[in-house]
Order: sequence, then structure tokens, then C-alpha cells
Amino acid sequence: MRKPQIFISHAADEDKKWLRRFAAALQELGANVWLDDVELQAGEPVREPLEKALRGSDIIVSVVSQESLKRPNFYFEIGAAVGMGKRVVPILLKGVEPSQLPQPLRSRRFLFQQAPQETAKELLAAEEPRETA
Repeated sequence: MRKPQIFISHAADEDKKWLRRFAAALQELGANVWLDDVELQAGEPVREPLEKALRGSDIIVSVVSQESLKRPNFYFEIGAAVGMGKRVVPILLKGVEPSQLPQPLRSRRFLFQQAPQETAKELLAAEEPRETA
């Protein structure tokens, strides 16, 4: 089975330690992960690599915080992902209510932030083939 390509969208204020541990947990579970903090060096252009990563990803994980809900890039990434027909999975951080999500995310199954390993397992569980009776 092919490793899923996962793009992690987040705002700058979010818990970097949790994000990196979450990305590492996904990789340990067999996923390829694109996280800007890891993939981009200081001073590099952002737009082209970001768009390329969005296009090449199977799953777009949107880590949603109160701050990300205020940022135009959040809505750009969500709009681009939905427009490309990507599977978008919102992960709600503490303090974010489902009713605050924009409509394209509110109508999808979302996850609540847990320990990085638990959140990664829950995300990837949907990628496993389902048994049919």
C-alpha cells in the first residue's frame, strides 16, 4: 500500500512542539508529511513550495486554533484543498468550537487535539481498508 502524503496546515502561533511530535508520529506510522517548519528554510519563498505540496498531498490536515481562524492563509489553503477535491481533516485545538469552523470544514468529520500519537493514529485509521461483510 502506498504511503499517504499529508500536508499539515497551521498558524504560526500554534504549539510547535505538539505539531512536530504529531508530524513525527504520522511518519512513524508510515505517512509522508509536509510541514512548513521542517520543509522550508528561513528566507525561502513560500508560495510555490506550498502550492506544490498542496497539489501532491492526499490528505490536508488543518490544525485549527483561534488564531488560524483570523488568518487569510488558512482560508486560502482550505479553499485550494476543497477546490482540488482533497480530503481535508480539521483538528480542533483547545478552545475552538465546531461552530466556529468555516462551512467547508464544518460539514466534514473533524478530530479534537489529543496526544500527538493518538491524533496521528485516529487520522490514519481512516486510511486503512475497511472490512466488508
